[in-house]
Amino acid sequence: MRRRKTQNYNSVGGDADKTNGQDQQEQQAGDAQGAGAPGGDGSDGANGTTPGANGAAPPAGAGDEDAASAPATPAAATSELTPDQRLAAVTADRDDFKDRMLRIAAEFENFKKRARKSQDDAVSEARERVLKDMLEVVDNLERAVGVQAAGNGDAGAVLKGVDLVLRVLKQKLERNDVKAFEAAGQPFDPRVHEAISRVASADVPAGSVAVELQKGYRVGERLLRPALVSVSTGPT
Repeated sequence: MRRRKTQNYNSVGGDADKTNGQDQQEQQAGDAQGAGAPGGDGSDGANGTTPGANGAAPPAGAGDEDAASAPATPAAATSELTPDQRLAAVTADRDDFKDRMLRIAAEFENFKKRARKSQDDAVSEARERVLKDMLEVVDNLERAVGVQAAGNGDAGAVLKGVDLVLRVLKQKLERNDVKAFEAAGQPFDPRVHEAISRVASADVPAGSVAVELQKGYRVGERLLRPALVSVSTGPT
């Protein structure tokens, strides 16, 4: 009797162990099935929750539609040009550059012509102004010569008339900024003096201008004509 009870107890215990083992296997199978569900770990699959509700990554393929709808970049548009289109664009730029260069060259040529004409006009006006002053001097000299040739005047009157004409001529030269400079007694300067001889002089030191044979003139600060002089060699 005692042995039979023991066996019963063992069988009861074995059935209980068997029941517990089956429950564990079923629970593991349920966990594995939950883990295999899309999006999430086993606990999520078991509870039936869906990932992405708390800011998870969007489903695959969602960014493809945005990329397709985005506008093409300029670099991509440029790369899509055919060789013929690129050649046409470069040719157009070359023609535009050439046209601008031709216009600049034409404008520069016109500027040079205008500058040359303006310079020529200024020179002509200055020459005409001086010549008109000289014509007035010529008229006075012709009158003096005509009076002397007709015998209607004496030598004193002719000399007085010539002196008057000379003063008028000097005034007109000064009006055009033409002035004479003194050379007698000055140290010889080859820049403004032209020596044609050497003379002995006790009054003028050697190397200085002893005699001024022809006056020199300046127009403004520039030399118009050098003075013809004789240079002193000192006392003999």
